[in-house]
Formats: sequence, structure tokens, C-alpha cells
Amino acid sequence: MRIGILTGGGDCPGLNAVIRGIVRKGSRLGGYEFVGLRNGWAGALSGDGIDLTKESTSGLLPRGGTILGSSRTNPYKTDDGPAQVARSLADRGIDALIPIGGEDTLGVAGRLHDDLGIPIVGVPKTIDNDLGGTDFTFGFQTAVQIATDAIDRLHTTAESHHRVMILEVMGRHAGWIATHSGMAGGADAILVPEREFDVDEVCASLQRRHNSGRTFSIVVVAEGAKPVGGVPSADGEQVDEFGHVRLGGIAVWLEREIESRTGYESRMTILGHVQRGGTPTAYDRVLATRFGVAAMEAVADGAFGQMVGLHATDIVRVDLADALAEPKLLDPALYETAEVFFG
Repeated sequence: MRIGILTGGGDCPGLNAVIRGIVRKGSRLGGYEFVGLRNGWAGALSGDGIDLTKESTSGLLPRGGTILGSSRTNPYKTDDGPAQVARSLADRGIDALIPIGGEDTLGVAGRLHDDLGIPIVGVPKTIDNDLGGTDFTFGFQTAVQIATDAIDRLHTTAESHHRVMILEVMGRHAGWIATHSGMAGGADAILVPEREFDVDEVCASLQRRHNSGRTFSIVVVAEGAKPVGGVPSADGEQVDEFGHVRLGGIAVWLEREIESRTGYESRMTILGHVQRGGTPTAYDRVLATRFGVAAMEAVADGAFGQMVGLHATDIVRVDLADALAEPKLLDPALYETAEVFFG
């Protein structure tokens, strides 16, 4: 049996560990060959791929990014795209496909399985940890650690210069990274997409903190966080093939608003793609490996149309449709715990 593997959407630490886990488990089972499709669904459309073996995937465990490349290509935005994917897979002799990706990549996978009967087992991947069907996604813990390290470093310069430091982290729809890193780093305010914030209330909280004798503050904001009433949108905003607007810049707005309203010198840092880069943490290496092995086991069992996920400490299989039904937003109880330490 010949298995295709692709990585779609934004890269994140642990992708290579998943690829390694799939190939290693398939080699153990015997009777399987593997093709890595380059650049996500773009490779599935064109048939561009490379053979993957136990030897060629050796040493991938600590390596960041993805050896297969990635893209935000959407076959359903291409004329005859789904049928072309099916033809390309058949031309390469691929019998089943393991796409590794988030809501967009796996959304395409689910449609291809339902519409054309392509045998698919999904592996969840998103820095934001906002995919249903799994408690955690690999790469998330690495991003949290990177953001926490940044907060720790911002503390010292904020204290030295008596400033308000604003750190913008990833999180389009969900504030998991902002909340986890903000709690771990001792942030004085955390702003997330799930809750519109009142900038006057944020400023009042910072003022109460400074009036009590504190000379600096740390604000962590997710890129998708919005103030009440919103902020002006730039004309001609760029969108990808899945209709997502490129985010980034709420920290710039906050820096200006906080300084003008409070008089406190403020500086912002946008962490951006640093969160995606570099080697995965030990936790993410283990989780990614478990996902890869479990995905290969699902293929061997013929459990197509499903996705592997983490429930508590167990790796489980869930229907792709259920996993994609709605995003997994921030747990309100976790945010309420974080609020205890605001101001």
C-alpha cells in the first residue's frame, strides 16, 4: 500500500516528528511505501512528491519546520481542483492520504473524502490550539514556551525603564497562547479574541497597579483580540485562499492608546513567526510522534474519514466532521483564573 503525506497551512514545531512517526510505524508493519507531497495541497494537485523511507526520515525528531514544505493552497479554489487531486494521487499510485494540518487543510481533506471517497486519515496541527477533537495540538506548547521566554525578558527591560510593555502573540480566533504564556510569565493583562476588551478599563487597571507602587506593566494580547467598537481596517487587506485576513498590529494600536490615555511610556513587541520557528519542546516531540504512529495505525485499520487526537492522556480517533464542526475556543474557567492576577 502506498501512503501520501502532506503538510498544509502554517508550519509549526513537530511536523517533521509526525512524518517520522508515520514512516517508522509503517516500516515496522511492513508492506507500506510513502510519498511526501511537496507544499501541501499544491503538491497533491501537481503530483509533486518525494519518496520517504526510514533512512530519509532519520534525524527529523528535533528539526523544526517541515521537510515537505507547506502552502495555503485550496484545491476547491482551483478549476477542477478536487478531480485533479484524485488524478494526481492515482498517477502516483497513492492508495491513502495522511494530511497534517489545521482547520483549512483538514477541511479540504474532509470534503475530498466525502465528495470523492479518497481514503484519508487526518493529523491535527495548529499553533493556536483551536482545533476541535483534540485537547492539545503539537506545536502549541513550543509556542507557549517561546512566548513565556519573551515575557520573562520583557519584564527586566520594562522594570528598568518604567514602561508598559505590550507583547502580541498568535491567536486568530482563540486566546490559548496568550492566556497560557501570560499566566506563566506573570502578565498584568491578557487580551483574547473570545472577549472584546474596553481599552479604558485596561488603562484603568494599569493605573491602579501603578498607583499601588508598581512602576511597570506587561500586557499580552492575541493577534485576533478586538476592542469594543473595533479598530479601523486597512484598505485592500490581503486574504489567503481560505479567506483569512492577514493579522498583526493590534499591539501597535494598543501602544499608542495606552500611552496617550495614561501618560505611561509604552512599547510593543510583535512576536510573530518566531513562535513557529526552531526546535520543538520535548512535549511536542512526544505528542507529534504519538500522532504519527496513531495515524499510521488508523490507515492500517482502514479507519478513513477520521482524525487522531489527544483526549486527556490517550490518543483517540474522532470523525473529521466532528473535529471540524466548530473551533475550540479558550476555556472561560482558565481565563477567570488568569484574571485573578491582573492589575
